Amino acid sequence: MNSYTKQTIMASSPAAAAPSLLTQVGMAGSAAVITVTFIHPIDVVKTRIQISSEYSSLGMFGTVGKIVSDEGMTSLWKGVNAAWLREASYTSLRLGLYEPIKIVFGATGSDATFAKKFLAGSAAGAIGSLAGNPFDVLKTQMMVSRGRETPSIMKTGRDLFRGQGIGGFYRGIDSNIMRAMVLNGTKMGVYDQSKGYVVELTGLHKSSLITQFLSAVTAGFFMTCTVAPFDMIRTRLMNQPVDAKIYNNAVDCAMKIIRQEGPLTFWRGFMPIWSRFAPTTTLQLVIFEQLRGFMGMKAL
Repeated sequence: MNSYTKQTIMASSPAAAAPSLLTQVGMAGSAAVITVTFIHPIDVVKTRIQISSEYSSLGMFGTVGKIVSDEGMTSLWKGVNAAWLREASYTSLRLGLYEPIKIVFGATGSDATFAKKFLAGSAAGAIGSLAGNPFDVLKTQMMVSRGRETPSIMKTGRDLFRGQGIGGFYRGIDSNIMRAMVLNGTKMGVYDQSKGYVVELTGLHKSSLITQFLSAVTAGFFMTCTVAPFDMIRTRLMNQPVDAKIYNNAVDCAMKIIRQEGPLTFWRGFMPIWSRFAPTTTLQLVIFEQLRGFMGMKAL
């Protein structure tokens, strides 16, 4: 029995109740944690390039070589435990809340505009970023630590708390919310809209794996274009020393980057970001859609 047939039978059965909001969020979190386990090394490379001109000059593959040579292969998974916690909070909400918020915004019909889908994705992203910001800060700190020793999430958290208090865990919250809104708005809006185009052009169903794959790849590319500047600002803010404050806020950070390094700096690390977004978006959305089908839910 294929996924579409199973989904149709389960959805039409009077005994089959729609999964709860908690179930939807749980499915999204599961898809995200599975995905980040495999994609995390690309995030480490991307972050090193964004914060260091040394790594930036080496490029993506040169950075991988230097990290492995200096710190060992396992260093590419530095901060993965914080990344798991981030995905379990942030991504579970921004994916799991998308459909319920779409209903609130009246964006569920076939004639729903891209703007409504973008706004629904943005709202879900903002809520998720509030929950995930502390783990995002810890993950960023751990990924950029040099040396062969794997940093402890507890020690990183204690050092941050001693240096900046509870506010340290919400460092960069303004840029993180903006990033999350642009990221999730682009991701879910483009994915949702692209599925309609793929279905129209190919005649495939929305639950088709091919439809989901093509739509997710398209969303990953546009995400990179729109999110790169916000990602740069967020990374700079979160990676400030625990005992110093280089940037006052997101606007101050953006202006200093423009004045000191030029506007193209916002897209530094474009290829690593795309290399991360493309597989991350594809795996997250495809796994999430498959879990939805298994639970008897219709495709997004």
